[in-house]
Amino acid sequence: MITIKTKEDIAILREGGRRHAEILRELAKMVKPGVRSSELEDAARKMITEGGDEPALLNYMPYGAKRPYPAALCVSVNDEIVHGIPNETDKILKEGDIVGLDLGLTHRGLITDATLTVAVGNVSSEVQELLEVTKKALAAGVKAAKGGKRIGDIGNAIARVAASKVYGVVEELAGHGVGYDVHEEPYVPNFGTAGSGPILKPGMVLAIEPMFNLGSKKIKLDKDGYTYRTADGSYSAHFEHTVVITKGGAEILTI
Repeated sequence: MITIKTKEDIAILREGGRRHAEILRELAKMVKPGVRSSELEDAARKMITEGGDEPALLNYMPYGAKRPYPAALCVSVNDEIVHGIPNETDKILKEGDIVGLDLGLTHRGLITDATLTVAVGNVSSEVQELLEVTKKALAAGVKAAKGGKRIGDIGNAIARVAASKVYGVVEELAGHGVGYDVHEEPYVPNFGTAGSGPILKPGMVLAIEPMFNLGSKKIKLDKDGYTYRTADGSYSAHFEHTVVITKGGAEILTI
């Protein structure tokens, strides 16, 4: 069931979203060659708890999973699209890598979700463009998320940006409702037909999250049960904001 958040809920989400965005900015500053994924995980936990909040992803059990997610932060490197586990295989970042930092935060009982993909040192112009275009697609998806429009308008706007560069748009993973739980209805794909799907209503809170691959759109799941990779080994970029739908558009909460 799609939920409509109250004014009180949105005020809490707005406050939590500001804290969330600041943590992600601090984590992004840490990204450099030689840094371990476990260091990013430890820093995320420390900043969340010091702020009096809780990590929304730690011990979260998504539908179909065989075990709870074992970390507060997802750290996805290069061909890892999403849900890379930072504290089981300790990844060491190197020059030319890209790393997705995906964080869920619970503030006063309500959840926000956001992601940045960050270059590690200097990356190729092709990879830098992938980051910029994926971030641009997120902005296009947010712009399309207006009260009275439909879910398909968001996906259509995102996919049009990818089409300009012939990137692989990940279709098996998507954005979602968020707030009372990590994953709520509706499903928010990164492709679709304009004017299709559920109507966007003021008070709906969504996580919009384009994922673009430098190669094929095909993906595969690692043996750890969480990490999704590109099937062809190409780099993948992921950006995400939590937004609330208003009559005039969407307000970004994780900023």
